[in-house]
Amino acid sequence: MSTVTSPSRVTPASSDRPRRRLDWRLRFAALSLIWGFSFLLIKVGTQGYAPFQVTLGRLVFGTAVLAAAMAVRRERLPRGARTWTHLTIAAFLLNALPFSLFAYAELTIPSALAGICNATSPLWGMALSLVALSEDRPTRVRVAGLGLGFLGVLTVLGAWQGFHGLDATGTALALLASLSYPVGWIYVRRTLAGTGHSHLSMTGAQLLLATVQLAVVTPLFTTLPTRLPLTPLLAIAALGALGTGLAVLLQYGLVAEVGPTTAQMVTYFIPVIATAAGVTLLGEPLAWSTPVGAVIVLTGAALTQVRPKPRTQVAGVSPQRG
Repeated sequence: MSTVTSPSRVTPASSDRPRRRLDWRLRFAALSLIWGFSFLLIKVGTQGYAPFQVTLGRLVFGTAVLAAAMAVRRERLPRGARTWTHLTIAAFLLNALPFSLFAYAELTIPSALAGICNATSPLWGMALSLVALSEDRPTRVRVAGLGLGFLGVLTVLGAWQGFHGLDATGTALALLASLSYPVGWIYVRRTLAGTGHSHLSMTGAQLLLATVQLAVVTPLFTTLPTRLPLTPLLAIAALGALGTGLAVLLQYGLVAEVGPTTAQMVTYFIPVIATAAGVTLLGEPLAWSTPVGAVIVLTGAALTQVRPKPRTQVAGVSPQRG
């Protein structure tokens, strides 16, 4: 559920060097829990506020956390009209759009299903990279993973019984939200790689721009609430401060310390935690096809991330040229 510019694609500054405080495994577990529970928090938030209001509140609290981190580290926002233009688009694709789509989706679908739909992002990313990234060549394993992953999606949705009892609109919105992430990642990879700005300043600016976007849109489609339900409000605050702000800091720390391959494994724990939280705490129904399909989705997503080993050159033999 990465919601920021890809850490492996932006040139890090010296301030991004990892500060080892807790063992990375503990921080990995914390990130998994935070993002896994985010779908439950979205569901609770929408029980008291409109989806756009949930998203706006989430972004406000998340931006505040990153602003505080930037102040502590004495980071400045990036400069340059070109950078800010690309960040505006990245903010829409990676934050404003998917956050809003998930919030609207959870009006009609369980938080567990939303969490599983989120796990399809690597599948969408694989499919899109075959078209948009010429250097990302397919392999038989990765293509098999793509097919297996979407078979898992059909299993989760109960395709063999005609998607009976499934809210098609809500599910489609959740899948579109998961599609928005890889679209944003590819855009960032093409436009913002090697800018020289730190991860923190880039992400702080990105969340700030997403907040402005929602601040403009929200009053146009919602009215001010006549009351302020406390529990949904606390859920939104936790969603923003933890699931958007703190999670970003944890994610970057993990990428810097153990690398993006290990750090992105958190993706495969999110739907498990989201399902457990939804069933246990919200009493959401759980059919056998949901966990079985989720396992198939995650297996397929894992296979799409398998990279071919580089060919080693035989000693003493140089490749022919021309």
